[in-house]
Amino acid sequence: MGILLFLIIILAVIVFAGILNEKIFKLQSDIALILITVILAMILLIVRAVIPDGTATAFIDGLGSFGFEEYLMDGVLCFMLFAGAGKVNMGKFRQNLRPICLLALLATMLSSFIYGGLFYLVAGIFAIPMDIWTCILLGCVVSPTDPIAATGILNKIGLSKSVCSVIENESLFNDGTGVTLFIFVRSIVMSSGKSNFFVLMGREVLGAAAVALGVSFLLFRLMRLTRDPVRYILISLLDVSLVYVICEHLGFSGVIASVVCGMYFSYSMDKMARQVMVVDPRDYYRDFWEILESILNAILFVMIGLLVLNAELSRYVAILIPASIIVLIISRSAGVFISTVMTGKHIPGNYNLTEFVTLMTWAALKGGLSLALAVGTKEYLPHDIYVVFINVTYISIFFTVLVQGLTVGKVYVRLERKKLARQKRRNL
Repeated sequence: MGILLFLIIILAVIVFAGILNEKIFKLQSDIALILITVILAMILLIVRAVIPDGTATAFIDGLGSFGFEEYLMDGVLCFMLFAGAGKVNMGKFRQNLRPICLLALLATMLSSFIYGGLFYLVAGIFAIPMDIWTCILLGCVVSPTDPIAATGILNKIGLSKSVCSVIENESLFNDGTGVTLFIFVRSIVMSSGKSNFFVLMGREVLGAAAVALGVSFLLFRLMRLTRDPVRYILISLLDVSLVYVICEHLGFSGVIASVVCGMYFSYSMDKMARQVMVVDPRDYYRDFWEILESILNAILFVMIGLLVLNAELSRYVAILIPASIIVLIISRSAGVFISTVMTGKHIPGNYNLTEFVTLMTWAALKGGLSLALAVGTKEYLPHDIYVVFINVTYISIFFTVLVQGLTVGKVYVRLERKKLARQKRRNL
């Protein structure tokens, strides 16, 4: 299938799903998009089964086999991360730096290993042929929260700025931890693990930060030499794409580098706010990145839904559905709990420990990055185990986006009421 035809189909789904949601369902737009796309994929699967036409089958298979991993990891991921990081509130980021770092680093690591350990128990009970390191690798796939899902959905449900800052920034940075841990564990699974994780993590993070800051500093100097707002946009596009390619080539984290670029440009744009107001009074720069993020977000959610067309069900699927959801919630809760205990008494949002763990667990949405990592395991895992990875990843994405994403607003409201009631009792 040609790229232009595929793009036409994607845009048609986005437009018609958006109108359908606006007039009938009235759900949060990103959640509605993935839900409607999955329903459409199910209809196409029925059509493929009922109508054994070679052309129709080839067309439907082509929709589900478009290069998702290449599109995300080698294409648009850096731009989506840059756009998300560009909206970071630097004041709130500095205020919550300790919990953000602990959640992004420690909670992700703990959740991955706890998930692996629990899933290994499930595998042993139900005779799923997975060793402990393969189970931990699966934990590395599904444990990182997705910054694209977080910024695309959580911003629109009314969370406080302080809480939103912690969730968004953790999501932006923990992908670097997740990808690095994934690479490390993958090398063990493939019997080539020689690197120390902390050395690997340090190299990826520090190398990414150094490249991002160095290139961004040089290219941002060009901002001061031009009075064309379109050139502002072009320089930012050049910056994040160049940094991402350099880091991926050198073995650093392109994910972390893209986030650093976005935060650097956001901070530097704020410092030269007067010049920006004169050169770009209509705010083309910020509007461009907001629109681009919305478009790429929508395309990503549609592609996730369409991948269902070629998804193979594991013979263990009846066990995987409840097990993966339960293990995901327990491992995330445990990772957040331990990390929050280490933050000390100053828990963001003035929550108590239980309230904060509940919110951070339920707001941990999964998305495209997890699916891209899972798809990438096809090269070295046995086929039946690869199918388990895909099934578990899809279950995790659908549960967190459709169930948690639709209810996290209500959970937040209840926790706010509990917090206010507790504060009133304390003041009596």
